[in-house]
Amino acid sequence: MSAFTCDYAGATAAPSPNFGERAGGRTPDIILLHYTGMATADGALKWLCAPESQVSCHYFVHEDGRVEQLVREADRAWHAGKSFWKGEVDINSASIGIEIANPGHPGGLPDFPDPQIAAVIELCRDCGERWGIAPERVLAHSDVAPVRKVDPGENFPWERLHAGGVGHWVEPSPIAGGRFFQQGDAGQPVEALETMLSLYGYDVEIDGIYSEKTRGAVEAFQRHFRPGQVDGIADFSTIDTLHRLLSALPRLAV
Repeated sequence: MSAFTCDYAGATAAPSPNFGERAGGRTPDIILLHYTGMATADGALKWLCAPESQVSCHYFVHEDGRVEQLVREADRAWHAGKSFWKGEVDINSASIGIEIANPGHPGGLPDFPDPQIAAVIELCRDCGERWGIAPERVLAHSDVAPVRKVDPGENFPWERLHAGGVGHWVEPSPIAGGRFFQQGDAGQPVEALETMLSLYGYDVEIDGIYSEKTRGAVEAFQRHFRPGQVDGIADFSTIDTLHRLLSALPRLAV
């Protein structure tokens, strides 16, 4: 692929051959954040630009805050895989994918450096403003592919992004005792939980059965919005945080 003019002024071009057309001329309305999960940034960048990998992203953010653009925003990068959000199953056509250099869970969940997070915030703000992307559609890879994916992980500072004007967030409710629901439970309260998760966007069956799929959605929710304890158990803190997030949505009151 030949060089192109970057859509984001703060980026330099590092073209990847791994892209296609967005389905039906779709324009992006999701920003999807990943960690690379590899030992080095250079190794991850080379892989995303290698034809044999069949994976790519739109932007790559180094630890020192440098941003490289691999695929034009008008094109469909290959970063989401099998995924779902609010009925949408072609997340690649609907999103801008941002890979953040970090070893992730395989590397012990190291912190994301301050210059890197500052760069992510600036990049997301720019993309969000240019495409009119709603704050609640700045998502984690784990949100759209629970169980299968866990990035960018529970150590990713979503609260700092929100303070910088990116994403949807409420302060998580304190973790305490009280009634909870877990895999194997069933009944109307579980159905209510599944309904709330589905309303927010997660892929769950609203059947009142706390299945492995429901547990996966709860874990993904916790990883993004209640990272203090990621266990797939719907305790009061998890349920109350989810309810307050739904209540804070601009077009949905519950």
